[in-house]
Amino acid sequence: MADPADIRGWQRLDPVTTTSGRLEEHDPARLAAIGVRHVINLALDSHPEALADEADRFAAHGIAYTHIPVPFDAPGEDHFSAFQAALSAAHGPVHVHCIMNWRVSAFYYRHNRAAGMDEAKATALMRQQWDPRTSDDPRAKVWADFISAKNG
Repeated sequence: MADPADIRGWQRLDPVTTTSGRLEEHDPARLAAIGVRHVINLALDSHPEALADEADRFAAHGIAYTHIPVPFDAPGEDHFSAFQAALSAAHGPVHVHCIMNWRVSAFYYRHNRAAGMDEAKATALMRQQWDPRTSDDPRAKVWADFISAKNG
């Protein structure tokens, strides 16, 4: 089965890692069909575009689920540590999402840099979705600071 590229902000990072923005009711089945075994959600449940009962929807398809609610105005080191731990604990293909794939792209930038990926490649991957260092979004500064943290 082909990647469901019509999901908002869809991105395949490697053969076992995909990311996106918001998911809709039919997406758990589609992610299961492409072999996803673990989903990590960085969005808040209270967001108007959040998928209701997301954990249960993925469980119904045999997909493990980790929710790390990251406030868009306050990403923290605790969130990044939980993200790193969730990635380490995931067995099999993983899908990480939020609402726009902005949180996720910033988290993967930090993850990739911490893993030794060169700056240009990590930036190019992040920019496929968003770069808070060049964004005119007034909320971007907190994200630019977040991705510039010592271990990022």
